[in-house]
Amino acid sequence: MQCRIADLRCKEVINICTGMRMGFVSDVLVDIRNGCVVAIVVPGPCRILGLFWREDDFIIPWECIKRIGDDIILIEVSGPFKREKRRRIPWA
Repeated sequence: MQCRIADLRCKEVINICTGMRMGFVSDVLVDIRNGCVVAIVVPGPCRILGLFWREDDFIIPWECIKRIGDDIILIEVSGPFKREKRRRIPWA
């Protein structure tokens, strides 16, 4: 089965250990030297009623992905997630 990176953006990520709905894939980390996907990136939850900013992004290693379906991606992460600071774009 083949899947484009653009197709992953339309899929919701769910952790099967906790049942937590993580959100939708926003980016993919790729190892350029080996040509393989290393991890998927899911934006963190919104703070303060979702009006101002988001928490740090979830970095989910490719090995934690158990199943990719038509609508969802099932992952299995029992411990804490690796977080990455959101890049802020400076206003010019």
